[in-house]
Amino acid sequence: MWNGTVDSIHIASAAKAAMRAVDQIEAIPGVGLEGDRYALKLGTFYKPGPAFELTLIEAEAIEAIRREYKIDLAAGEARRNVVTRGVPLNHLVGREFTIGGVRIRGIRLCEPCSHLEAITGLPVIQGLRHRGGLRAQILTPGVIRVGAAVNE
Repeated sequence: MWNGTVDSIHIASAAKAAMRAVDQIEAIPGVGLEGDRYALKLGTFYKPGPAFELTLIEAEAIEAIRREYKIDLAAGEARRNVVTRGVPLNHLVGREFTIGGVRIRGIRLCEPCSHLEAITGLPVIQGLRHRGGLRAQILTPGVIRVGAAVNE
């Protein structure tokens, strides 16, 4: 059993635009996070479907790439929407969980790619391989807040 939290939330208004941190965000089923590039259908790899509603990454993965590869990647630079702590994201593929009062379903892993390296200018693929995060579907509407509990 695990109990995690939301460390930070990040959105970008357009593809390749800088991510900005927010304290809370409206999660909209079938759309995504209000104001985010994928909810606006402006993401680089946008395709209609639930895998583009929400992305998450573990704070521990960001800390590990810094420790193991000496790569200083800020949470928003990972280009994932929600940074969690204490959440085994890889284990949530195909499973439902909650962020605060919002119900979420893990869809597939969000592996790092050359696009992420190009945007950050950092060699992140090796350090984030198999810990690059989770693509997820928003099942119920609500507000996701920094500090919210993440539970299965």
